[in-house]
Amino acid sequence: MLLITGATGTTGREVVRLLTDRGVPFRAMSRTPTGDQVHGDHTDPASLDRAAEGVDAVFLLGPGTADLPAYDLAVLDAAKRAGVPKVVKLSSIPVGPVAEWHRPGEEASRAFPAWTLLRASLFATNSLQWAPLIAAGEPIPNPMGTTRLGVVDPRDLAEVAVRALLDDHHGRTYTLTGPHLLNVSEQVAVLSDVLGRELSTVDVPLDVLPPEYAEGVRAVRSGGGSLLSDDVARVLGRPARDYATWARENFPRA
Repeated sequence: MLLITGATGTTGREVVRLLTDRGVPFRAMSRTPTGDQVHGDHTDPASLDRAAEGVDAVFLLGPGTADLPAYDLAVLDAAKRAGVPKVVKLSSIPVGPVAEWHRPGEEASRAFPAWTLLRASLFATNSLQWAPLIAAGEPIPNPMGTTRLGVVDPRDLAEVAVRALLDDHHGRTYTLTGPHLLNVSEQVAVLSDVLGRELSTVDVPLDVLPPEYAEGVRAVRSGGGSLLSDDVARVLGRPARDYATWARENFPRA
C-alpha cells in the first residue's frame, strides 16, 4: 500500500492516475478530501496516523508555502510511527527560499531505511497562470529577465515518482528538468506558435514584488537554477517531454 500525499495537486493527480492504471494499491491523501481520498492534515497528527497505517511507502508532496517544513515533518513523523520503510519526496532545485523550505523534509527523509529525493525545476504548468491575461489580450509579466530554466512537465515528475515508489532507487537524489533551458520570453514565443496568436511580455522590476517572492526570483536570476539534467531520461528510458509538447497538449485554446 502506497500513501500519496498532495493527491489533488498537479503532480499528485498524475501519480494517482498512473498508479490506478497499473492497478497498484494506494491511499490518496488530501487536506480537503473528496471521493476516495482520505483526510490528512499536518495540524492533526491523528489524521496522519490513520493515513499512514499499513503503508509501505510514502510519496511526500507538500504545499508550496512557508508551512511546508511543518507539513513535511508532521507527515514523516506519522510515517515513522507507522513503521513505513520508504519515502519518495518531491523537492525543488536547491536555489532560493523555496529550497530552504524543502531542506528539513529532505534531511528527515534520509533517516528512513529507503529514500529518494526528486528535485524539480520550474513546472511547465506554472504558465497556466498566464491564460487569463492571454485571453484578455494583455502582456505576460516577466520578473525573470533573460534567466533560463529547465522547464519540466509534471507528467515526467509523476512518472519518475512512480518508478521510485515501485522500484529500488534508494539513496538517489534526482534533478528533474526538461530538455531545454527557456526564459519567459521563449516560453511565450512557444505559446504564440501553439495558439496562433502574437503574444507579448512586459518586464516587472523586483521592487514591486512581495519581498519573499522577490528574494526567490533574485536567487534564480543569479543563475543557480539555470541547469539541465538527464535524470528523467535515465530513470524513464526516454527523453523528457519538452515545453512545446506540454503546451500543445495542455494549454487552453479559448
